[in-house]
Amino acid sequence: MLIIIIYSISIRQVLWIFASFDLPMGKRIILYTESFLSATKSLKSNILRTVLSLLGVTVGIFLIIAVLSAVSSFETGIKASFDMIGDDVLFVQKWPMGPEDGDEEYAWWKYMSRRQPQIKDVSDLNQRLTNAQAIGYQTQSSKTAQFLNNFMENVAVMGINYAYKDVIGIKLSSGRYFTVDECDGGRNVAIIGAIVKQQLFGDDEAVGKKIKVGGLKVEVIGVFEKEGASLLQNGFDQVVCVPVNFSGRLFNSKEAECSIIVKAKEGVENEALKDEVIATMRSIRRLKTKQDNDFSVIEATMIGDFIDTFFDLITQFGFWIGSMSIFVGAFGIVNIMFVSVKERTRQIGIQKALGAKSKFILLQFLFESIVLCLIGGVVGLLLVYLLMIGISAATDLDFFLSWDNATMGIVISVVVGVVAGIIPAWRASQLDPVDAMRG
Repeated sequence: MLIIIIYSISIRQVLWIFASFDLPMGKRIILYTESFLSATKSLKSNILRTVLSLLGVTVGIFLIIAVLSAVSSFETGIKASFDMIGDDVLFVQKWPMGPEDGDEEYAWWKYMSRRQPQIKDVSDLNQRLTNAQAIGYQTQSSKTAQFLNNFMENVAVMGINYAYKDVIGIKLSSGRYFTVDECDGGRNVAIIGAIVKQQLFGDDEAVGKKIKVGGLKVEVIGVFEKEGASLLQNGFDQVVCVPVNFSGRLFNSKEAECSIIVKAKEGVENEALKDEVIATMRSIRRLKTKQDNDFSVIEATMIGDFIDTFFDLITQFGFWIGSMSIFVGAFGIVNIMFVSVKERTRQIGIQKALGAKSKFILLQFLFESIVLCLIGGVVGLLLVYLLMIGISAATDLDFFLSWDNATMGIVISVVVGVVAGIIPAWRASQLDPVDAMRG
């Protein structure tokens, strides 16, 4: 399409077209009114043809804006769930986020043989690290939570240490955090997520009551603030946190997913902390010089980069699919415009005979093409809006159509209208008035 336009219209002609928008207000009103009426007349003259032609633009706008809206909604929710993690935090765990240095692919068979970080490693790190402000620990498994006759299956049960609150920004809506004695002594106390609280207690107070987790009784001492659902996780909404020394009675930490979370001291660069953590962990695990690390160190910024890359790929895929549909729809608009020019050849001749300039004819048909594409784009945006409302109502996920994405849909529609209508409009403007009236 672009190649055709380049060969059909010179640079001087393109500049002339854009300069032609400087018309008196009266002529602009006449132009816009006639173009709108012509566009609606084209719609009514052959409804089936027009609908099929606009379908490509509608589907294209729908796909592109739906993907962008979904990505924006997911990204907003996910990044909000990571607000509790600062950029100065490192995770020490068994599994890396991607292939490590020296690996061409994700060597899962090698990573599988690694040991999970243990709470004893936290004690050793506390004694040796000089660049760390606090060191948290978490281990996680799934269990059933119960209060009287209310059950919630597959609840994420997290065992955490006292310093966990110093590396992760925990917010409670009621109750309190664990004490040092409760963590060290492995007391049967718990802090539950907002969804767990709602499922087990409804609108009743949860703090001070006892629930069963994995068959063992624990006392609820706090409730996390509700975060809201996101694509990749539910934050603390669906968890039961217990002291790590108590979690060993619920599941085997050596078989569960475990992480050590290290927060840097103020003024310490992440790279310096990372180097110290790697050297210290190798020393703790007594790895020889030529041996590879049997653990992974992940920076919080790497998680953000991974999320950005993931959503960029989804966005590019949505753009590609939507662009193909819009490309097909643009040809449909071109077809409608050529037919419209053919049907109104005599009318063009009469307008020119009465003094209408070529630029007026060109803008009249160009505006008609834009109106047709805008109709398809607005329908596509309306479908996206209804889809976002439907998904939000059916799930806990917060989907929305932002003004930025809606504006982008309108802009894309206008651009497609200009590209699709410029050749038919140019040909209409260049018709000889005498030949046109003979039609």
